Amino acid sequence: MSHLAAALCLSVCALTPAWAQSTTGNATPNTTTPAKAKLIEHLLTVWHPENVVVMMVQRPAADAFQQARIALQGRVSAEKRDITLKDISTDVQKYVDEATPIARESAKKELANTVVPMLQQQFSEDELKQLIALLESPLKAKFEQLIPQMEKALGEKVAANSRALIDPKMQALTQAVGSKLRAATVTP
Repeated sequence: MSHLAAALCLSVCALTPAWAQSTTGNATPNTTTPAKAKLIEHLLTVWHPENVVVMMVQRPAADAFQQARIALQGRVSAEKRDITLKDISTDVQKYVDEATPIARESAKKELANTVVPMLQQQFSEDELKQLIALLESPLKAKFEQLIPQMEKALGEKVAANSRALIDPKMQALTQAVGSKLRAATVTP
């Protein structure tokens, strides 16, 4: 993914002179100076707004795989389920491999027309510097590294404390959905 981020950076770098040429003046919002354009360029390289678009494209594939797993649960043997899921996984990966570069390229093209003007209008040079400092902060990186552990610890505690209450509800939901799927697939 880092080489794609680098490509985004190169794309944004190529656009920077156009942003910088449009206006001159001090570093207030709504004014773009060459220094402000460089700060926006730098912000985009540390922020990676294109990742949101990539997630939007990849989420349906993950959801489809999860739905397939649920649909197969209890309907076929474990061996057939695993073979089918492996086959579906190949299709999902093909979609991700083909759709992700398209979405990323589209995001690169649209940054200059969407995100950049918003950053230019809403943030002064000083504010952009502060945003960059925040995004590059070692404290932020340390916190983000800890997030998965914190989420896991919280999830395990909640699961342990509420499993007895939630599991019957999940089983009822699974049975209700399964019954409706079976009813829908049975030919009258």
